[in-house]
Amino acid sequence: MDEPLDKLGETIAGALSGSVLGHWVANGELTIIATGRDIVQVVTFLRDDERCQFWSFIDITAIDWPAREQRFDVVYHFLSPKLNTRIRIKIEVGEDTAIPSIIGVFPGADWFERETYDLYGVLFTGHPDMRRLLTDYGFEGHPLRKDFPLTGFVEVRYDDEVKRVVYDKVRLAQEFRNFDFLSPWEGTDYVLPGDEKAKETKPGS
Repeated sequence: MDEPLDKLGETIAGALSGSVLGHWVANGELTIIATGRDIVQVVTFLRDDERCQFWSFIDITAIDWPAREQRFDVVYHFLSPKLNTRIRIKIEVGEDTAIPSIIGVFPGADWFERETYDLYGVLFTGHPDMRRLLTDYGFEGHPLRKDFPLTGFVEVRYDDEVKRVVYDKVRLAQEFRNFDFLSPWEGTDYVLPGDEKAKETKPGS
């Protein structure tokens, strides 16, 4: 099962020497490692070469590795209807490194690149509209980075006095600071509301 995929990986690596750094097959899926500067050349080859014919663009996302020098893996997925095969491309990208947009080859990548920028902070050069896609105007940070706080930095609410949406710094309510983390399954030292009858002895017991 993996032999045709491995052969395809060798074909791609041989044709794109210098642009493809390696490949492997795992769980019936082919993954290639490419250089960021040559990503447009790589995806063009995958689309146009008769041995590949990866015409169908699926998505772009990223993986955050905060402790690594090249912090992000930017991941592309394509499908070849002709070969009935999927391929994954990974490129390593630094936090301040921009990579070329592929929308000149696959126009459908437009919003996926914007989403990757919005959620991870990865910039794509040559993109005609590199704005946030899912978060609001004025949003701080990138929510899918692993160092992004779970509560975010600000919260959005409608202010009835000024009759508009306003941004406030996130504040933790005092009840959460004093929250009792004792598991009710283990029992508590006090009677919980509604549990008074549970401690009463039933007749005949």
